[in-house]
Amino acid sequence: MRPGASRTEVGGDHDGALVVRVSARAVDGKATEAALRALAAALQVRPADVRLVHGATSRTKVVEIAGFDSTEAIERLRGASSR
Repeated sequence: MRPGASRTEVGGDHDGALVVRVSARAVDGKATEAALRALAAALQVRPADVRLVHGATSRTKVVEIAGFDSTEAIERLRGASSR
C-alpha cells in the first residue's frame, strides 16, 4: 500500500505483491480503509467482502476477499489495471 498518492488506484507490482495507491494519509487507519474500499471497487464486490487479515499498521497488508481465492483475485486485479 502506498498512502498519500495523488490518486487512488489498484495495480502495479512490487516484489510479487499487488500495489494499491491511496490518496488518504496513513493517519488513524484512513489509508487502510481507503485501500480496502479500492480493492472492493476494483473487484466489484461489497466493501464488507474485503477483510484485513494482517498488517493494520504496515504498508504490507494481507487481505481476504469473500468469494475469491488469492490467485483468482490477483489475476482479476492485474487484468483490470492493464485495461
